[in-house]
Amino acid sequence: MVCSPSASVNVYVTQLDRWLTFTAWCNSHLRKAGTQIENIEEDFRNGLKLMLLLEVISGERLPKPDKGKMRFHKIANVNKALDFICSKGVKLVSIGAEEIVDGNVKMTLGMIWTIILRFAIQDISVEETSAKEGLLLWCQRKTAPYRNVNVQNFHISWKDGLALCALIHRHRPDLIDYSKLRKDDPIGNLNTAFEVAEKFLDIPKMLDAEDIVNTPKPDEKAIMTYVSCFYHAFAGAEQAETAANRICKVLAVNQENEKLMEEYEKLASELLEWIRRTIPWLENRVAEQTMRAMQQKLEDFRDYRRIHKPPRVQEKCQLEINFNTLQTKLRLSNRPAFMPSEGKMVSDIANAWKGLEQVEKGYEEWLLTEIRRLERLDHLAEKFKQKCGMHEAWTGGKEELLSQKDYESASLMEIRALMRKHEAFESDLAAHQDRVEQIAAIAQELNELDYHDAASVNARCQGICDQWDNLGTLTQKRRDALERVEKLWETIDQLYLEFAKRAAPFNNWMDGAMEDLQDMFIVHSIEEIQSLITAHDQFKATLPEADKERMATMGIHNEILKIAQTYGIKLSGINPYTTLSPQDISTKWDTVKHFVPLRDQMLQEEVARQQANERLRRQFAAQANIIGPWIQTKMEEISHVSVDIAGSLEEQMNSLKQYEQNIINYKSNIDKLEGDHQLSQESLIFDNKHTNYTMEHIRVGWEQLLTTIARTINEVENQILTRDAKGISQEQLNEFRASFNHFDRKRNGMMDPDDFRACLISMGYDLGEVEFARIMTLVDPNNTGVVTFQAFIDFMTRETAETDTAEQVMASFKILASDKMYITVDELRRELPPEQAEYCISRMTRYVGPESPPGALDYISFSSALYGESDL
Repeated sequence: MVCSPSASVNVYVTQLDRWLTFTAWCNSHLRKAGTQIENIEEDFRNGLKLMLLLEVISGERLPKPDKGKMRFHKIANVNKALDFICSKGVKLVSIGAEEIVDGNVKMTLGMIWTIILRFAIQDISVEETSAKEGLLLWCQRKTAPYRNVNVQNFHISWKDGLALCALIHRHRPDLIDYSKLRKDDPIGNLNTAFEVAEKFLDIPKMLDAEDIVNTPKPDEKAIMTYVSCFYHAFAGAEQAETAANRICKVLAVNQENEKLMEEYEKLASELLEWIRRTIPWLENRVAEQTMRAMQQKLEDFRDYRRIHKPPRVQEKCQLEINFNTLQTKLRLSNRPAFMPSEGKMVSDIANAWKGLEQVEKGYEEWLLTEIRRLERLDHLAEKFKQKCGMHEAWTGGKEELLSQKDYESASLMEIRALMRKHEAFESDLAAHQDRVEQIAAIAQELNELDYHDAASVNARCQGICDQWDNLGTLTQKRRDALERVEKLWETIDQLYLEFAKRAAPFNNWMDGAMEDLQDMFIVHSIEEIQSLITAHDQFKATLPEADKERMATMGIHNEILKIAQTYGIKLSGINPYTTLSPQDISTKWDTVKHFVPLRDQMLQEEVARQQANERLRRQFAAQANIIGPWIQTKMEEISHVSVDIAGSLEEQMNSLKQYEQNIINYKSNIDKLEGDHQLSQESLIFDNKHTNYTMEHIRVGWEQLLTTIARTINEVENQILTRDAKGISQEQLNEFRASFNHFDRKRNGMMDPDDFRACLISMGYDLGEVEFARIMTLVDPNNTGVVTFQAFIDFMTRETAETDTAEQVMASFKILASDKMYITVDELRRELPPEQAEYCISRMTRYVGPESPPGALDYISFSSALYGESDL
C-alpha cells in the first residue's frame, strides 16, 4: 500500500515534534549537571550523557563508564544505561545498545520515551489511577472550571492552547489573565503558555506552536512529556488537592450512610405501621350469621394474600438487605454500627412479622371452620323446619280428639270401635316417637353449633316436646276411660280392626319413605354419595315386599266389601277404627313411586358434582406435587451455590442472578395454582387426599425461596464489597471459604463457637480464654451464639485493611487550612466541591481559640464526630 504525500508529511512532522520535545526535556535535566545535547541521535551514541541523564533524574549512581572511544566501549556504556532502566522494572522491547550506538533515531526516541514514562509519568497517581490515565484525570480536574476547555486526550484537546493556559492559571493566577484569552488565537495562546512556563516555572520550551496548530493530530507522546513537566512543577499544590479529595470521599461516604439510615427508618416505620393496622383485622373473630357474609370475609382474605401482602413481603426483604448493606458499608469505612430507633431493629420487625403470620394462619383456619359450621347449620335448620312441619301437621287436632268424651253416649259397637281406634292411634303415636327424638337431637346440635336463631328453634322444639308430653298424658287417660267402658261391650268388628292395625304401620312406613325420599343431604366426597346411592338401592329392593303388604292390606278392605255385599250390610263408608282409607293408601303409594325416580335424579346430579370436585382435587394435586419439590430443590441448589468455592464471587453472583430470574419466571405457575385453589374453595372442597401439599405450604415455601435468594445475593454482594475494599484476592477468599465450610459441621452457613475456635487453632492462632472472648465480641457483637461467613471474612481481613481514620481526616483539613487549628468558609469553598463544602459548613461548630477570626470553624471536633456515635 502506497502512502499519500500528506500522510508522509504528517508522520515526518510528528517525528520532528517528538525529537524537539524529547531533546528539550533531556536538556531540562542535563542542565542540572552543567551540560546539554544538541542532536539526540548523535549525543547519546557513546552512552556517557545517557548515563549522566539517568543519574540526574533518578538521583542514583550508575556504574563507572568506560573511557575508551571504540565501538565496544560505547556499546558497553549504553548497555549499563539500559541495564539500569531494566532494574527499575521497565521492559525494553526491541531496543538494543547497537541501535543506539548506530544513531537509530526511531530506537533512540523510543528509549527516551521509555525513560520519560518511567521517571516522569509512571509515578503520577490520581484516585487510584496511574500513568497516562492519572495524568489525564489530573488535567481534567484542574481545567474543569474553565470555559472552552475540555481535555479528553493528549493530542487535539491541546491545539488551541487554552488547556495549557488553564493549568498555569489554576496554580499561578498571577502569571496569566485567562479572561483575555481567545479561542480563535491558538498560536498566541500556546506561545503565551510556553513563554510563561519557561520564564516563571523553569519548564523549557519543548513544542512549536505552529506545528501543533497545523498538525491534524499533534504527537501524543510529545504533549504528554510537556504536560508531565507541569504536573511535577505543581506537585506541591497536589498535596492540598489530595487532602480535599480525601475529605470529599469521607464526606460522601458519610452522606450516603446517613441517607441509607433515613431510608431504613422510613421503610421500617411504614412496615411496622402496616403490621399494626393489619393484626387487629386478622384477630377479629366475630362470626357473621350468614354464609354469604362469611364467604365475603374469605374473599377479602384472599385479596389480602394475593394483593396486599406480597408487596409487604418484598419491603421486608428489601429492608433486611438495606440494613445488611448499610452495616457492611459502615464497617468498611471504619464507622460505628448503625443502631435503629427503639422498636425498629431487624429483630423487632421479624418478631412483628412472625406475630402477623401466626394471627394470619389462625384467621384462615377460623374462616374455613366458620364456613363449614354455617353450611352445616343451614342444612340442619332446613331439616328441622321440614320435620317440625310434618310433625305439627300430624299432631294437628290430636289433643282435641283425645279430649272428647264421645264414649259416654256411644253404643256397644261404637264403644268397641272407639277402643280399637284408640289402639291404632297409640300405635301411630309410638311410631312418631322417633321423629320427636330426631327433632330434639337436631335442635340440640343447632345450639351446640351456635345457630344465630337458636331462640326460635328452642321455642319451637320446646312447644313440640310439651305437646308430645301432653299427648302421652291424654292418650293414657282416654285408654283408661275406654278400658273401663270396654268391659260393658262384647262385639267387635275384626276386619275393620285388622285393616286399621295393618294400614297404620304401613301408612307410617310410607310416611317415613316419603320423608326419606325428600330428605336433604350434604356430602363432600364420591364415597359419601355412593353410600347414599347404595342405601337408596337397598330401599328400592324393599319395594316389592312393601307392595305385597299393600296388597294384603287392600285385601282386607276387599273382604269387608265382599261380606257387606254378600250379607247385604250397609256400610257407613267409614272405618270406625282408623281414619285411613284405601284411597289414602293408594294415593300415598303412588306418591312413593313418584318420589323414587326423583331421588335417583338428585343422587346422580350430586355424583356429577362430586366427580367435578374430584377433578379439581386431582388438578390441584398434579401442580402442587410438581411445584412443592421444585421449590425445595431450588432452596437446596441456592444453598450449594452460596457455599461453592469453585468459581469467583462474580460467577457465584451471575449464577444466583440466573436462579433469581428462573424463580421470577416460575411465578406464573404459583399464580395458576392459586387459581385452582380458589376454584376448590369456591366449590367448598376442604380436603385433598391426592397430595400432602396445601396452598399454605406452597405460599410459605415460595416466600422463603424469594427471601433466601435475595439474602444470598446480598451476602455475595457484601463479600464482593469486602473483597474490593480490603484488597482480598480470589484465592484468599476461596481459602477462607474452604476453612469455613470445613468447620461448618451443620452445613447451615454458620459456625458454633467451638467450631470457630477449632478453625482459628487450625489456622495457627494461639487462643486463651480471654483472647477468644475478645474475638467473639468482634464476630458476634449481638451474642447470637453463631459466626456467619461475612463475620468470619471481616475478622480475617480486619487488621490488614487500610481504612480512613479520624486522625487522617484531621491531617487533611490541616493541610487545607495551611497548618491552622481552624478553617474558614472561604477555604472550604475554594478547596472542596460545592456540595461537600456546604455539608461541612452546615455541620462544623464555631472555633473557640486565641486570635481566631470571625467565622472560623472547628474541623477537629467535626472529624472526630464523623467516627463517633451516629445521630440517628
